[in-house]
Amino acid sequence: MSALKFCGQCNNMLYPREDKEMRHLIYACQTCEHQEVATDTCLYKRVIRKPSGEPKDILKDAATDPSLPRTRSVKCFNCNHPEAAFFQAPTKGERNLTLFFICCNPSCGHRWRD
Repeated sequence: MSALKFCGQCNNMLYPREDKEMRHLIYACQTCEHQEVATDTCLYKRVIRKPSGEPKDILKDAATDPSLPRTRSVKCFNCNHPEAAFFQAPTKGERNLTLFFICCNPSCGHRWRD
């Protein structure tokens, strides 16, 4: 993956452009006429790492989602808050659904499964 590139003549940032005649990716300076042929065609790569065993749809602000049901029958193991949002989702490698809980305390947000 390429990092930011800068012009060798005026030190301004180079921006990716397409050379339509040659069908190549180039980096061009917007201040002067300097251009470089790109050695890598990847402009941006975002890597998302999530803990294994959790469904991919869990978000940090899921506890504030008004469409999720809530319960007061469980307490958070982390902060002892008496309310948690919950939902069911399949887990990797299992056929059955797993019940996931999210603490409704805004300063906690702890997640666990039943």
